[in-house]
Amino acid sequence: MSGVVAAFAALVSVAVLGYVVGVGGLLRASDELVLSRLAFFVATPALMFVTVSRADLGILLSPVLLTEVVAVACVQLVYVLVAKLLWRRDRRETTIGALASSYVNAGNLGVPISIYVLGDGALVAPILLFQLIVITPISFLILDKGARSIRSALLLPVRNPLTVASLLGLACALTGFSLPVTVMRPIELLGGAAIPVALLAYGLSLYGSQRAPTEKSGGLGWDIGLVVALKSVVQPAIAYLTARFALGLDGSALLAATLFAALPTAQNIYVYAVNYDTGRRLARSAVLITTVLSIPIMTAIGAVLG
Repeated sequence: MSGVVAAFAALVSVAVLGYVVGVGGLLRASDELVLSRLAFFVATPALMFVTVSRADLGILLSPVLLTEVVAVACVQLVYVLVAKLLWRRDRRETTIGALASSYVNAGNLGVPISIYVLGDGALVAPILLFQLIVITPISFLILDKGARSIRSALLLPVRNPLTVASLLGLACALTGFSLPVTVMRPIELLGGAAIPVALLAYGLSLYGSQRAPTEKSGGLGWDIGLVVALKSVVQPAIAYLTARFALGLDGSALLAATLFAALPTAQNIYVYAVNYDTGRRLARSAVLITTVLSIPIMTAIGAVLG
């Protein structure tokens, strides 16, 4: 247990540093975008390639992914039923809400937790791929029906650097192919920057969101409340119950399944909402609130199950 809490303490410390440098004016709130893009497009893909290419294939195909699929399906079903049948939300608003209640931040926060808390960055790779290859294209098809949408959805995975890097790493793991040391060393060097840069951006984003103009919920109080409850409480609870009683998992596998489900709503859900001009307030509020809640919730999970 002490090891898990110590790992979380290290992650939180770097994130707090990001917040502090924002408060101190060393970095501007707008610099969060630069750090996030650096982590997303350069450092984290390098880290995922190195990690997955050297991973045990048994880990990549572990039942942890199944628990996440079950948890995602359950919370999305609950949100869709309530939003459509009770609140009469339209198709696109309902889709954004369903994503906000289930789509986890597997990149910027999931990778650090997978490495520092669970000891293996490959554990989060199947969840990352499932979201990018399955959930996102299907969501885009629902948000924007038509031939253009279908083409965009089918091409989406190959446009995402995390997906490409993970798939290339998986190909290396399956075939046993290894890049020369002179090629791997700069990739490893870049990958080493992924976690601190992502955590600094995470802390800086909390400072930026605190300074941002407050948006009125505009009648979305119930929607936001439901999304936060599903994402922060129900999804990890379902993952735990599925892993513990349906699949019989324990130890690190049970901890991994529960922790990954407790990750906050991914920031790209807000990007999707802006792109489709629907559910923007809901997406932004979900990202902010679940992000703030995620650290104490995941720390508690780590202390209990670690």
